[in-house]
Amino acid sequence: MKAVALQEYGSADDLRVVELPDPKVGPAEVLIRVKAAAVNPVDWKLAAGGLDGLMEVRFPLVPGWDVAGVVERVGFDAGEFEVGDEVFGYIRKDWVQNGAYAELVSANVRMLAKKPRSLDWAQAAGVPLAGQTAYRTLKRVNVGAGDTVLVHAAAGGVGSFATQIAVALGARVIGTASERNHDYLRELGAEPVAYGDGLAGRLRGFGRIDAAVDFVGGDAVDVSREFVSADRIASVANPEVGQRGYVWVRPDGPELAELARMADDGALTVHVERVLPLEEAAEAWRLNQTGRTRGKIVLTA
Repeated sequence: MKAVALQEYGSADDLRVVELPDPKVGPAEVLIRVKAAAVNPVDWKLAAGGLDGLMEVRFPLVPGWDVAGVVERVGFDAGEFEVGDEVFGYIRKDWVQNGAYAELVSANVRMLAKKPRSLDWAQAAGVPLAGQTAYRTLKRVNVGAGDTVLVHAAAGGVGSFATQIAVALGARVIGTASERNHDYLRELGAEPVAYGDGLAGRLRGFGRIDAAVDFVGGDAVDVSREFVSADRIASVANPEVGQRGYVWVRPDGPELAELARMADDGALTVHVERVLPLEEAAEAWRLNQTGRTRGKIVLTA
């Protein structure tokens, strides 16, 4: 199969299109013909060695944890899916090597759900990691109907999902973003506020805030503590929030199926900024590294 891989830790400059053996399919796995694979910051951070102390990494390394595609083969203990099923998933295994930047990838059934009918391949590939991170973070602080939740970096990849999910749960959302993204946040159902110096003062005009979720780091947690009790603050970027509030998302098929339901119900949209062929993965990483893209960057196999 064709894949994009690294032979050792490196950067976008070191990505190469290579031929690799087709993945093996374990008993509880399916083989997926990749239609689209989303790019996430963790892809290039991991490739640079940023998770070396945390995860087992093997080479050649095919990056990519977000996939949408068609089931091509089914393991003998993977009866949840059939050949021909359209699926999507966050396919992080317990070690890192055989990712989604390829024509084929294998994944355990616990990582997958049926692809939302309302989303195209690129949109579906953009949901799993960012969408599940947003969903898990909101659940960590028990956001529900009637709550007012502060979403830091609400226009970003994860924040835009958190905004929509919180609105779908019946919450009022106050979202921090640059002013150029305020109209976008209004479209998602949030009340925008400019981030940066003086944020605390601007937030006082919004009244009571029940919970806060941080997708950017910096002083977001410190600012949140001025308005929200510590047990209702969660962050994916600042471990100082404490073990209960620090979120690291795991693959979860039923959770992903709930996001698919939201999408098909019209409560969840996915903005795709760029779609590039697999061979242009290096350019996709460079775009993602700028931090200035509003939506997802997706590769097609």
